[in-house]
Amino acid sequence: MRSPRPYPDAAEPSQAQAQSETKSQARSGTKSSALGLGRNLYEEVTARIVAQLEAGRFPWVQPWTGSGAPALGLPRNGATGRRYSGINILLLWDAAVENGFATQNWLTYRQAQAAGGQVRRGEQGTTVVFADRFVPEKEKERAAREGGEPGAVAFLKRFTVFNLSQCEGLPAPDEIASPPLEREAIPVAEALIAATLADFRIGGERAFYVPSKDFIRVPPQTAFGDQINYYRTCFHELAHWTGHPTRLGRNQSGAYGSKDYGREELVAEMGSAFVCASLGIVPTVRHADYLGAWLETLREDNRAIFKAASAASKAADLLLAFGEAGARSDDAAGAR
Repeated sequence: MRSPRPYPDAAEPSQAQAQSETKSQARSGTKSSALGLGRNLYEEVTARIVAQLEAGRFPWVQPWTGSGAPALGLPRNGATGRRYSGINILLLWDAAVENGFATQNWLTYRQAQAAGGQVRRGEQGTTVVFADRFVPEKEKERAAREGGEPGAVAFLKRFTVFNLSQCEGLPAPDEIASPPLEREAIPVAEALIAATLADFRIGGERAFYVPSKDFIRVPPQTAFGDQINYYRTCFHELAHWTGHPTRLGRNQSGAYGSKDYGREELVAEMGSAFVCASLGIVPTVRHADYLGAWLETLREDNRAIFKAASAASKAADLLLAFGEAGARSDDAAGAR
């Protein structure tokens, strides 16, 4: 399974790098961030997500064009090719929708320059966050004096990226083309579901996952009025499946309607959206019935969306890893 990283550059951004980026942007006339520097970062992002939900907009639903163009997939760094994860997916999807960007490739100001291009003057960047931990010197001294492991402190660092559409002098990206969507079976989705080896049962009128017995049940695809939503439902339930103690071990003990239940639903809904985006599947929005629980959770804990997005990325990465392992096995078999 790939290790999800909130920031996809080849090297982790240091405080000095962030300050240098800011100075370069100031000289060029570009704007450094859509989020104010003086506010608590958790509060800023949570407030933005809550505002979108209150407006009836689901920030984790993959954006798409109205011109018949292929789905844009997960946002990635245009210099390294690495995909963004966690809360950064939501931030960059939001920016793509709000500004009408036609690509999901993003670069820092310096990466654009290093690639031979330039961010256009006056363009406003989008904030992404880098999560890390550090050990204070006093804690190191305490551990050396008293023994034991020194305690680490978690922190968030903000960084500014620009969409490739905001740059000039750079070649067009090789977007990940999605095959035309069919109303019936989508082979890449069917292959991923099969590759998980999950106990996946089809039938009945409800979709659910039973943690105690570790099985999934979904209605047949023909029961869905819009058949593409069958796959969103499958991956929603498979995202729940990743939370089993033998896999990622999330808390799935919450009763229906409880806050713990709502948190797990939020993880599953975003995890499904991330998998669908990776596969180029564009279903419609669902699970609006959980909106009230989501809003209550987000208002009470300004770090909840960060935790949920991180857990959703891990769930999506685990599911996608099954597909990659299956593809490698097929390639090996074909080579013999």
